[in-house]
Amino acid sequence: MALPAALQHLALPVIASPMFIVSYPELVLAQCKAGIVGSFPALNARPAELLDEWLTQIGEGIEAHKAANPGAPVGPVAVNQIVHHSNARLEADVRVCVEHRVPIFITSLRAPVKEMIDAVHSYGGIVLHDVINLRHAEKALEAGVDGLILVAAGAGGHAGMTSPFALVGEVRRIFDGPIALSGAIANGGSILAAQAMGADFAYIGTRFIATREAHALEEYKTAIVGSKAADIIYTNLFTGVHGNYIRQSILNAGLDPEALPESDKAAMNFGDSAIKAKAWKEIWGAGQGVGLMDDVPTVAELVSRLKHEYDDAKARLGIAR
Repeated sequence: MALPAALQHLALPVIASPMFIVSYPELVLAQCKAGIVGSFPALNARPAELLDEWLTQIGEGIEAHKAANPGAPVGPVAVNQIVHHSNARLEADVRVCVEHRVPIFITSLRAPVKEMIDAVHSYGGIVLHDVINLRHAEKALEAGVDGLILVAAGAGGHAGMTSPFALVGEVRRIFDGPIALSGAIANGGSILAAQAMGADFAYIGTRFIATREAHALEEYKTAIVGSKAADIIYTNLFTGVHGNYIRQSILNAGLDPEALPESDKAAMNFGDSAIKAKAWKEIWGAGQGVGLMDDVPTVAELVSRLKHEYDDAKARLGIAR
């Protein structure tokens, strides 16, 4: 199946994942200018009225960059919508994004309803839904999404436990449309490996936290650079959904990473009170690829490096560039 227009002509087959409290306009715009898909969660824009301003700012920045760099690949923007009953902003946020004709919606937790998908399709936009297993993929496809983001073992933040080899293979048996793969992807060789397994794109989050444009504490960036895969703890304590977090941030909160209690999934809350909760701000999500990260470059420098690594990996395998 041919890729949707919004996902064609990228500098590198990469979608930057939307990261809570980290993906702000400066980071998103830098990602788009570098030629990859830049994204952010709608809930990062607080108060809600700020979402319209952010989309205007990003849109104007992209157009100015295109005008100044004719012919250069420029990535589209994607906005993440949390489809959950506790997200009281969902309907209003979707309406704002539709008014701005956001080219890519990334939906999470639950499959989007038909009305949302129809609204995005009305102007040519597409909906990608993130899933951690085959059952969730089947439900999303039944709902009518255009593509899937497979959040495999080792991914930062909310993540599944299934091997990427198994997850991509199972999903490809039922779906020939766009697939992005997430899970410890930190260099160009990993991007090529994702494609070799059957994915179309790499979905990268943690590596972009450790960039200069990321809206993250310097301590957070330092923790990423100083951590290894063994320092990543998988728990559902903080949100009700299992995810990967940096051990040091858990210790800093006075908790024992080896003896964390289970949380009740029914207690998940994406309302304003939960967003302001201390745990969200002080517990740092990260994937198992942290051991491959040892600096804090600009986004442009990072994407250029990834491109060189990607091309070098192709050359090693005798693949024409």
